Amino acid sequence: MLSVFKRLIMPGLVFQSIGIAGGYGTGRELVEFFLQYGPVGGLLGIVIPATLVISFGCAISFELTRMSQSYDYRKFLKELLGRGWFLYEIAYLFTVLLVVAVVTAAIGTLVTETFGIPANAGSIALLLAVAFLVFKGTEVIEGVMSVWSLVLYGVYGSIFVASMYAFGSTLGDSFALPAENDGWFFSGVRYAGLMLSLIPAILFATTHIKTRRDAVLAGMLTGPLYLIPAVLFFLALVPHYPLILERPVPVNYVLELLDLRWLQMAFVVMLIGTFVETGSGMIHAVNERIAGTLEAVGKEHSPRNRAFVALLLLIAAFMISSFGMIELIGRGYGALSWAYLIILVVPLFTVGIWKVVKGVEKA
Repeated sequence: MLSVFKRLIMPGLVFQSIGIAGGYGTGRELVEFFLQYGPVGGLLGIVIPATLVISFGCAISFELTRMSQSYDYRKFLKELLGRGWFLYEIAYLFTVLLVVAVVTAAIGTLVTETFGIPANAGSIALLLAVAFLVFKGTEVIEGVMSVWSLVLYGVYGSIFVASMYAFGSTLGDSFALPAENDGWFFSGVRYAGLMLSLIPAILFATTHIKTRRDAVLAGMLTGPLYLIPAVLFFLALVPHYPLILERPVPVNYVLELLDLRWLQMAFVVMLIGTFVETGSGMIHAVNERIAGTLEAVGKEHSPRNRAFVALLLLIAAFMISSFGMIELIGRGYGALSWAYLIILVVPLFTVGIWKVVKGVEKA
């Protein structure tokens, strides 16, 4: 049973843990890519293009990784992109800084509004927790992410239930409101492309996959595992459409209206843990890339050096976080989603499929 979990479920849970904080943790991302097209268009965007592209993209990636044994992202990208692999690396470094900056800005706001703690103190505590997990390495990160995903499902489920109890009667009216529905499909594809950029960051969790069947099943489960909480969260936002479009941290708005102190505190604690997972997972991938390069020349990337790399990236992200949530997500995520469509998604669904179908395994 544990083997089945590690082969089929863990990759999806790790993807969820790394992606959720920057993907829809505050709700701002759901507004930017989905709800702005209206409740109907937004829900369709999540359920159809986003889920399908993430699922198929992960299935192709997991199998390509298994075939080529390319578990650090440099090897994987050379397998997929050839000489153009470095383009992803440039984009990924920007993504690490941007996502951690969004996370840092959100944490500062959340801990101040919920616990009265100064924003900078909350942000610094987050950075130190991320550095600690990076220092501990792969096994600890895998374990923490798997367990915390269960906590995450529980909290998002509670928000959905509480929101439906309080505002469910207005849900139908919100879905009936006129909205700009054109564009939801391609926006869902762009969102999926942005999330697929995380695949090289979760390759360390796919080492348990041994067969093509495992790779395909694990990949197809990843989309639903990642987006089921997003659907619940989206439905909790819909009763407050269109006013919620202007809120920098939509989840705070919903929690304030629900006026359930225990749920607000549980959400903040859950989100802080998720933010730690996201930052540590993304930075861990950078360290694995450095470790692979050093190993090729007979050197070792020590735990101390891993923590040092983490701190450098976290300090840079902390400085970027001053631009604010709406600006970072609106402009930064928007630009990166286009970049990843070109750099990663198109090659994955062309070259990647061709290599998987060809089925030539490397020694």
